[in-house]
Amino acid sequence: MSDSSDMKRNGAPTPTQVGPRMSSIAVPVEKPKDFRNSTLRLISWTRPERLRLALVIFAAVLSVCMSVVGPKILGNATNVIIKGVQSPEGIDYSALHRTLLLVGSLYLCSGALAYSQGFLLAGVIHRTMRRLRSAVEDKINRLPLGYIDKTPRGDLLSRVTNDIDNIAQSLAQTLSMLSISILTVVGVLIMMLTISPLLSLVAVATVPLTMFTIKYIAGKSKKRFIAQWSHTGSLNAIVEETFAGHSLVKVFGQQQATEDRFEATNQTLYEASFGAQFISGIIQPAMMLVSNLNYVAIAVIGGLRVASGNLSIGDIQAFIQYSRQFTQPINQLASMANMLQSGIASAERVFEFIDVDEQSADPADAQIVESPRGRVAFENVTFSYSAEKPLITDLSLVAEPGQTIAIVGPTGAGKTTLVNLLMRFYELNDGAITLDGVDIATMRRSDLRSSMGMVLQDTWLFGGTIRDNIAYGRLGATEEEILAAAKATHVDHFVRSMPDGYNTVLDDEASNLSAGEKQLLTIARAFLAEPTILILDEATSSVDTRTEVLIQRAMAALRSNRTSFVIAHRLSTIRDADTILVMENGQIVEQGNHDELLAAGGAYYNLYNAQFVAPAVDIDVA
Repeated sequence: MSDSSDMKRNGAPTPTQVGPRMSSIAVPVEKPKDFRNSTLRLISWTRPERLRLALVIFAAVLSVCMSVVGPKILGNATNVIIKGVQSPEGIDYSALHRTLLLVGSLYLCSGALAYSQGFLLAGVIHRTMRRLRSAVEDKINRLPLGYIDKTPRGDLLSRVTNDIDNIAQSLAQTLSMLSISILTVVGVLIMMLTISPLLSLVAVATVPLTMFTIKYIAGKSKKRFIAQWSHTGSLNAIVEETFAGHSLVKVFGQQQATEDRFEATNQTLYEASFGAQFISGIIQPAMMLVSNLNYVAIAVIGGLRVASGNLSIGDIQAFIQYSRQFTQPINQLASMANMLQSGIASAERVFEFIDVDEQSADPADAQIVESPRGRVAFENVTFSYSAEKPLITDLSLVAEPGQTIAIVGPTGAGKTTLVNLLMRFYELNDGAITLDGVDIATMRRSDLRSSMGMVLQDTWLFGGTIRDNIAYGRLGATEEEILAAAKATHVDHFVRSMPDGYNTVLDDEASNLSAGEKQLLTIARAFLAEPTILILDEATSSVDTRTEVLIQRAMAALRSNRTSFVIAHRLSTIRDADTILVMENGQIVEQGNHDELLAAGGAYYNLYNAQFVAPAVDIDVA
């Protein structure tokens, strides 16, 4: 009768449960499916930053221009020195000082502009990411529960957090360098051509060789990096599995077997990591080799040109500097390609999430139920999670104000689905559900749910104080109201026995509370909300008998004058229900109170006997 099995059996997605946070390992991001359109869409998110982006581009252009002309002017300084050495008049130190001062000023201004560009770009990127995060948060609130249920929690969290962080990191590390590298390549190429077209041809000739070398080595290392991340995931799984089942590992004496598995996987990871890092590490030495060969060719040819009088020593000095400046940004562009692809792939995943179909909008002329009494009617309701698997067909029932309606039945009968439909987590295929005669489809979801309280089997408590967790039921509740809710639900006694009382801070898992205490806290939260309709979904299935008694007393107070729908494993918890609905295959096969259904000797009678009065069966052991 559990929630997840009930829904899973009928083709529904399994509900996402709140639980401990799982560690995640970063893995290589796949290439984007549509690099061009995803890039353009990401750029469109920067439209509010157009002025700042223009300033970024302007600063980058000026910065590169100033740094690019520097070697040429330094070459002039060299010519001044050479001319002075060869002239009986000596070196013109005033001209030399002016030249050096000009170069220093250019480099200083270039650095200041580069700093300004980086500062402005960081603001542009992170403001854009803030807007993107806000859009994702708004999207989550508009998504139907069906999408949340069927999407793995890890994937959803990754899109909302890791992918956006990866976009920001990728853009921060690539955009500035990308723009400067491209401008530098263009600017340096122009300056080299003005000095010597022949030497420029020699410098450019090494670019294809550089690209081929990078592509060849990267291709060789890619398989090993994939293996490295695969074995890293396997190693993490072993550690996580061992940690989660630490007591069982010890009980069954499997420590050595676990250590052997770990050592084998660790050795495989070592071999894959060593190969990946070694081969990828060859790239830099290979680039240095190509760069040095280029340097030798330029030095030899340039020396011959100087000897023939076609170039000055200052020119060849400037050209050698330019050749270094020319190859460096090309190498940087190659190394940034994967990082940029990773960022665009993450953006693509975020945009896929933003484009998911949303739940239907609330009606513009929504009806409001003033002071709801709690009369709920299901009128010929039909619903299925998928067209292939019908679940609820032509179901009708009425819950009068203040009544307690218990819903029982085997796994997959549709019990949890019934309350999901009441909360409008899913929309009906046919029929209607009314609250005090008003079709809930004509109401705003927020208005409908504000009149309901829910206590789930899986207790959800957030990191914060016990007081904060109770007050979550009704924000703005006074201290007296919080204490009254705690006392009414038997929370006050165990809270006051804790050193910090209501100021006790709970971690994300509320590990400092027992299962029963967690359940009581969620009941206190529902009590504080003062709902008209109460939904108890297996609210006592995970607690001990003593705590169950406390919960039953709390439930009695909570259900007073409220329409209540109760789903439970233990039939003992629903004996006092006004009406018990027995569901099978989405249909109500029996309804009545406890005594009436037992007397009928039907499905409820069989369920009851299975729990309480089934005879013991002797098992012969051969």
